[in-house]
Amino acid sequence: MVHKVLFWSGFGVAVRIWQLGIEMRPFFNQGSLWAYPLFAGVGGSFGYWLTGVEERQNKILSDRRNSLLEKRKRRAEREGATLEEGAVLASTS
Repeated sequence: MVHKVLFWSGFGVAVRIWQLGIEMRPFFNQGSLWAYPLFAGVGGSFGYWLTGVEERQNKILSDRRNSLLEKRKRRAEREGATLEEGAVLASTS
């Protein structure tokens, strides 16, 4: 989780540098240094939120996978019982 927050914080700083580059302003102007932590904080917050989204999606996918496996198991048991009954009936005929 920490690596994602750090990545998105760095991405926020890169966006600030890109913005200043487009505006052709100096990167380290004394009056605008406050914006770097702001952009890093916004990027880090997005990374933290994205980590939570990923965890929730993985849980949903895991639950869905487990329910499908249980459904397949029940179906295989039901078809196996049907096949065994058919084999018993065929052997007695």
